[in-house]
Amino acid sequence: MIYFWSSIVHPILRYMKPSTIIEVGCAQGLNTLNLLSYAQSHDSKLIAIDPAPQFDVTLVKQVYGQSFDLKEGYSLQVLPEIETADVVFLDGDHNWYTVYHELKLLEKLERFPLVFLHDTEWPYARRDMYYFPESIPPSYRHPHARKGILPDINELVDGGHNESVWNAAYENGPRNGVLTAVEDFLAETKLTLRLHRAHSQHGLSIIMPNETVQEREHNDKVQQIVAASGL
Repeated sequence: MIYFWSSIVHPILRYMKPSTIIEVGCAQGLNTLNLLSYAQSHDSKLIAIDPAPQFDVTLVKQVYGQSFDLKEGYSLQVLPEIETADVVFLDGDHNWYTVYHELKLLEKLERFPLVFLHDTEWPYARRDMYYFPESIPPSYRHPHARKGILPDINELVDGGHNESVWNAAYENGPRNGVLTAVEDFLAETKLTLRLHRAHSQHGLSIIMPNETVQEREHNDKVQQIVAASGL
């Protein structure tokens, strides 16, 4: 996600001026620190969700104070506690079950937020990845292994991309991958939403409400930002 900060994410935040930002999936906190810098300087708040953050949470809380709140846990357990959000970043567990149900939970909010999703291109557009396989119900969990991925090769390989995590044994097919989850959600929802996509660096997708005149204006501006980035 951090790859898109300067050219897409930060310009959109400056334009949309969100008060409450949700980040699902912090990892080492690189994108978290960017979001906190924005939040602190714009009187906003960041709520981060991660079962195992890989940075000094106490230190970050000391630096950013009331601008930062961390909720340790799986997104599907924590998101029901969220009452409102202007912008949400979904960059946690990259599999159909998690992403689809994250979007379904956001759909229940009074107003659907602007949503950024990472990894909507290869390798996880059409292939599930599991950080914690046991957290996915067996009926939604594809055969998987701690092996890597190579472009244009369906089977997992020794070496290759992301061999340290659990990857689905094959790509494509129903309920498999982040982009598939996005497409399935958009096909089913009764909300009027619009999808924007940047295709480089494993892909960034943005979902936005698109019903009112103001929402359509916001979408046009976001599309301009994405197009101007060349990503």
